[in-house]
Amino acid sequence: MNRTSFNEFLAFLGLTFLVLIFNNPLFAADNFIDYPSPSNNVSFEQVQTLEFRQADQQIQYGSEALQYGDIYLPTAGDDPYPLLIFIHGGCWLNSFDMSHTYAFLTALAQSGYAVWSLEYRRSGDTGGGWPGTFEDIKAGIAFASSLRADSVDTSNYILIGHSAGGHLALLAGGETPEAKGVIGIAPITNIISYSQGTNSCQSVTEQFMGSAYSQNPLAYSQANPAEKTPHRNTLILQGTLDAIVPAEQARLTGARTELVEGVNHFDWIHPGSLAFDRLIISIEEMLDR
Repeated sequence: MNRTSFNEFLAFLGLTFLVLIFNNPLFAADNFIDYPSPSNNVSFEQVQTLEFRQADQQIQYGSEALQYGDIYLPTAGDDPYPLLIFIHGGCWLNSFDMSHTYAFLTALAQSGYAVWSLEYRRSGDTGGGWPGTFEDIKAGIAFASSLRADSVDTSNYILIGHSAGGHLALLAGGETPEAKGVIGIAPITNIISYSQGTNSCQSVTEQFMGSAYSQNPLAYSQANPAEKTPHRNTLILQGTLDAIVPAEQARLTGARTELVEGVNHFDWIHPGSLAFDRLIISIEEMLDR
């Protein structure tokens, strides 16, 4: 091998080494996760198996074990970052914690937002159910002002909730005028009519409320976004193919609604989906950037 060929060979090895290094996730810029683009009709199992990064910090907002939140900070972009306060769903049941949204939370942070994701006591937990669950949510939102850091703008935030978490976000939004807005993703807007359904989530509404509507109509009214005044800047995002929270739940006086064709319940929390892209656009429009 002559000197020219040898030098070309060394250059090739060097280039190959650099390609291997920078294609290694451990050396990727800020460990950015590029999520696959799924077809519509994403399943719960699909979002559970997605890659994610660990939260930057976990902080208790109350004295009970489940009264905590996870903080995700962006790894790029200009600070101070706007804050998203997120409330996960799961039929209000303690069978479903925030873990199924880890990839979703990771992607929100990758999009340039600080995220405060609330865990809370649910049906089946001591102190969970109505009204304890809602009291936890309000405490977690109030605690957000304590997250002050140079990189987080705690005065520039919105509330976001998915499914049962959307129900809680809508209720809390009406009591949180200082928020820039509220986004309910496939939220339960009328808990009275929802409790009369028969799907797997509808059928456990009475467990969350502690009784049937006929036994305690006052409690249902207190827990019903349809009977409350929503935040002045409330948006409902709803897919037409949602079988868990039917599209008729997307109606709420005082709120804007976007019905998205061909989208189901879990498309919204898959970071590679078109529904997630629609959510990011809605966040951008609602927040001060």
